[in-house]
Amino acid sequence: MLEKKVETFNMNRVIEDFEEMSRNADQVQIQTLKDILLKNQSAIYLKNFGINKNTTDPEAFKALVPLVTDFELEPYIQRMVDGDTSPILTGRPVPAISLSSGTSQGRPKFIPFTDELMENTLQLFRTAFAFRNREFPIDDNGRALQFIFSSKQYTSTGGVPVGTATTNVYRNPNFKSGMKSIQSPCCSPDEVIFSPDVHQALYCHLLSGILFRDQVQYVFASFAHGLVHAFRTFEQVWEEIVTDIKEGVLTSRITVPSVRIAMSKLLRPNPELADMIRAKCLSLSNWYGLIPALFPNAKYVYGIMTGSMEPYVKKLRHYAGELPLVSHDYGSSEGWIAANVTPRLSPEEATFAVVPNLGYFEFLPVSETEETEEEPVGLTEVKIGQEYEVVITNYAGLYRYKLGDVVKIIGFYNKTPQLKFICRRNLILSINIDKNTERDLQLSVESAARRLSQEKIEVIDFSSHVDVTTEPGHYVIFWEISGETEGDVLQDCCNCLDKGFIDAGYMSSRKCETIGALELRVVERGTFRKVQEHFLGLGSSAGQFKMPRCVKPSNAKVLKILCENVVSRFFSTAFD
Repeated sequence: MLEKKVETFNMNRVIEDFEEMSRNADQVQIQTLKDILLKNQSAIYLKNFGINKNTTDPEAFKALVPLVTDFELEPYIQRMVDGDTSPILTGRPVPAISLSSGTSQGRPKFIPFTDELMENTLQLFRTAFAFRNREFPIDDNGRALQFIFSSKQYTSTGGVPVGTATTNVYRNPNFKSGMKSIQSPCCSPDEVIFSPDVHQALYCHLLSGILFRDQVQYVFASFAHGLVHAFRTFEQVWEEIVTDIKEGVLTSRITVPSVRIAMSKLLRPNPELADMIRAKCLSLSNWYGLIPALFPNAKYVYGIMTGSMEPYVKKLRHYAGELPLVSHDYGSSEGWIAANVTPRLSPEEATFAVVPNLGYFEFLPVSETEETEEEPVGLTEVKIGQEYEVVITNYAGLYRYKLGDVVKIIGFYNKTPQLKFICRRNLILSINIDKNTERDLQLSVESAARRLSQEKIEVIDFSSHVDVTTEPGHYVIFWEISGETEGDVLQDCCNCLDKGFIDAGYMSSRKCETIGALELRVVERGTFRKVQEHFLGLGSSAGQFKMPRCVKPSNAKVLKILCENVVSRFFSTAFD
């Protein structure tokens, strides 16, 4: 990895740089593509399509290189994972590989992670922080209570480090200095962030935050779900935390040696602080305003609050009281795309301005019928109100890569578009960091149906629902089956369904209990016919009707039909 000393943060200069870049977004895009192609001119993938050092024009590039998904790039990336150091997708061997959730293949996918992506990450963090700090200035000695957790990297058989995108960022030597440069050092010791036990890490994050409570300037987690989960956990453990602070001795629940040593260095007997926290907690009404009560100098709460995180905003507002909720920036495992430069907007109204030099961006119009695919348009050619799928070309070897995200153009910041995330194009099930598509659901149902077929019974039809009315949220699968069978058989099927979702985000969330046990609900015969009749009554064509494979909370009528016809329920024990 490249180690680079991060310059002293200058808010006004960072904002001025973005203003200049956004005013010249079209020219910046041309130059960015030229830089990417020049840096990776020796890549075998580009050479296969006739790209050479003289190819710098965007139109020539698009004429030669096709639109692709992860499926087309998988063989190339697999060679890199296997240790092939030749210039496959990039001019130089990649220092690490990011592990992302699977999409239609129902399995995780590998994504190249490079030094340029790390620098892009820090650039975006600096840009977003500059605009936040202009609106919500923080103190020079400020800290951030950051609920961040780094899983372990592993080394592939080819000798390449592999980890989640966040793990690759947190373990990068530039991360800590980058955070310090924008006045956001974590309250928690590194040992907590890299703890192998997420439950112990969460407890220590909360304890660390309270120990530095007067310095905490903002509270952060990648996702709103993580923030809500953290403070729901605090409701359960606050008295234990108070005891730790009063006595200056860490609870026995923390057993990871490195974490115990690091946290013990922070603890000293402090009965005054303990009494204060106890009084604060007892004075709250149903925990409303918990965050500002614990952290009196906090200016805002920060995290991804759009898309699948929107259901958690209401509860987060309850904890935050009058503190502003600021939406985190827009990106993916493949790379960052846009920054929140209007941080005072509520999560429901949040938009993100594309940073023109993070990659070369195209936008594929999303049609309602999806019968034909239109040609993608450039960054400055998008139309307000139109929905597009994002297509990226970046420094890490992704060329005209269809990201799978659908965004809506809300307006422009100078010449760069401001967009709102709408959904994953093929995503239907998501609670936390999990990402499961209709194909993933199909594979899970097929796996469980094989167990049912041993009893000479078949699945007639099925659908699903994400239930976030419980804590933690969980998947619900509705089944209509052709006959009756023993409860033990259906319990086996329920476990098979749960194990059938092999997305990395889902499996890790189930193991650490941030997603609850999958629920199988068997419905009466004829239930799905009632669902079809409902849609036909609304004017749908019988010849074109497709059973909804995921019922959203907004589709209350269909959910009501399914729930009113449930005859038996089972909860998975697959991860017990």
